[in-house]
Amino acid sequence: MGMGSFTSGGFEMVAQKLDSEEMSLVELQAEAEVIRRRLRLFTDSLKRFFVNKDEILDLMTVAAVAQEPLLLVGPPGTAKSDLVLKFKDALGLSEDDYFEYMLTRFTEPSEIIGAIDIKELRDGRYVRKKEGKLPTARLVFLDEIFKSNSAILNILLTIINERKFYQEGKPEPVPLKVLFAATNEIPEQGELAALKDRFVLKVQSRPVQDDYFPELIDYGLRAEAYRGLNQKPWAEGHANLDDIIKANRYLTLLFGRRQMDNQGNEQTDRDLFFPADVFREFQRLVKTLIREDKIFISDRKLVKLYKLFRVRAWLFSGGTVSRDDLRLLAYLGETHQEIEHLREKVPLLLGAG
Repeated sequence: MGMGSFTSGGFEMVAQKLDSEEMSLVELQAEAEVIRRRLRLFTDSLKRFFVNKDEILDLMTVAAVAQEPLLLVGPPGTAKSDLVLKFKDALGLSEDDYFEYMLTRFTEPSEIIGAIDIKELRDGRYVRKKEGKLPTARLVFLDEIFKSNSAILNILLTIINERKFYQEGKPEPVPLKVLFAATNEIPEQGELAALKDRFVLKVQSRPVQDDYFPELIDYGLRAEAYRGLNQKPWAEGHANLDDIIKANRYLTLLFGRRQMDNQGNEQTDRDLFFPADVFREFQRLVKTLIREDKIFISDRKLVKLYKLFRVRAWLFSGGTVSRDDLRLLAYLGETHQEIEHLREKVPLLLGAG
């Protein structure tokens, strides 16, 4: 796109994106507490529009700030798509920054990353028309993600792992910041293991009618009215994607920081924000889940878990990891059985600690 085609508003938006991702630790520290409060208010306000989905909304915000993908697992009609759509609306995202798609085994790569540009092909170039597709979105929602075929799987793994996709064999960065996915079932095929492992956290979206029947009817009717009247009262402007980007950069800079204590000893992020007794409990729980429950936890996943603990601790209490943050271990299940089992066992292990 030529420079002349940008509006002044377009320049401001691009500049804001660049500024947020280039801010120094000192600059971000000055804003960190305000951003944290905005994100907490954002999440708490969204909870008013759902029945018994607080746990999921908390995880969605944690995953978004950590820029780690989150998988929503549950049968149809349990608000998985609605959670993502309202989350997107509440962030004030434009359609240009959002991409969603329901995958099937017949889904073609062109539906996800764009069709081949015929004009370019005539000139001997294999270029995809990516506008409006996944490679240009900052928040992505992929429904029924495990129904995708091998061609889509390879594309998704590259985008999730490396934040890039390929045009004419050359890598291009993608602006993806937040990825949510959903599935009714978690298949056991080995070819999906790599994709499943990228989703460190997997949370159930469960039916609520047994325990919240009146509330479900009342909230559901209200949602139908909002839809019919084209109203979005959950889009209250408490936070935006820029807040999430700033929070991620702030915490990432903290993770990489090294500083000296009064005795001249180097202190890492773990020394400063992960108390030794809580870290030992983390190790104990991981060993227990691997040994007793045969839960697969890769080395990569352990590092991602540390990051997620820290993000949760920062969002909910200001920084230092506590035993309560270790509850994220309850979302490591790779199958429906493991998800159900860990949902009960992890709190028991923590309660007995």
